[in-house]
Amino acid sequence: MTSHDVPGAGPVIRQETTDDHPDVREVHTRAFDDGERVPGLVEALRVAAAASAPMSYVATVDGRVVGHVLLSAARLDAPRRIVDVLTLSPLGVLPEFQRRGIGTQLIAHALAEADGAGFPLVFLEGSPHYYGTRGFERADAVGFRSPSLRIPEPAFQVARLSAYEPWMTGTFVYSEVFWAFDCVGLREPGSLT
Repeated sequence: MTSHDVPGAGPVIRQETTDDHPDVREVHTRAFDDGERVPGLVEALRVAAAASAPMSYVATVDGRVVGHVLLSAARLDAPRRIVDVLTLSPLGVLPEFQRRGIGTQLIAHALAEADGAGFPLVFLEGSPHYYGTRGFERADAVGFRSPSLRIPEPAFQVARLSAYEPWMTGTFVYSEVFWAFDCVGLREPGSLT
């Protein structure tokens, strides 16, 4: 038994396996309470043709999957050339495990893995209050254009990683899967908190 396997030792973050798929579906079904949209998005991103394979991580507590984060391929339409970047979406934690820092640990792990893989940028849309203290900043304020008018400017965020270079500006482009599942743009007023 390793220290990571000790009951009550806190969450373990590891790469998702195919055995985790049903548990990941449950995480997003319960975390988002939005029917099939987010679980369907995850399943479609896993198999979509893309410039790079998805990077998918789970958080476990006492061996149970309680959280999940997915990084998937996207593009930045920069003036010099198209740049391969990542989207961090979705991030979900079971409701009874929220507010314990599990989401923060998943984000930190995902950003470290993206940085280690040489990606220059990770984009997302979400609460600036939450993500702004976890390595992200307002993207439009640092030279990036949103892919949709439905994304409030404060919600469009980016993490600049080690491989980032100042010429990398331009328009962020989601993969087709996000559009097909209508997962671009916030759905509810006041959902930036």
